[in-house]
Amino acid sequence: MNRLSFVIVALALGACASGLAQTDAQVAETPSVESGRRLAELNCATCHAIGAAGESRHPMAPPFRTLSRDYPVNALEEAFAEGILVGHPDMPEFRFTPAQIDDLLAYVESVQERRGG
Repeated sequence: MNRLSFVIVALALGACASGLAQTDAQVAETPSVESGRRLAELNCATCHAIGAAGESRHPMAPPFRTLSRDYPVNALEEAFAEGILVGHPDMPEFRFTPAQIDDLLAYVESVQERRGG
């Protein structure tokens, strides 16, 4: 099969696959911004501004929407997995499941400030 034929077949297969409904397992694996928001409300909102606006209640707790100013949001994955031990001095230690980490990261990413450009 020549290269052009391979590309055409690959594109056709991709188009067919994209039309298929997601299985329950795939849906369960898809990070949920809404679930992440609920996790943030329950675990983080007492100190951090978790939305796209507002000020944090704790002076040393950065608003979630500004986290990408200092580092890529996905860099938080390891911190969430190992238990957040850094942050403001009185920040409690949290431990999240892999699915909760994905949801929380999806939510944090959804509220990041968008810079003009």
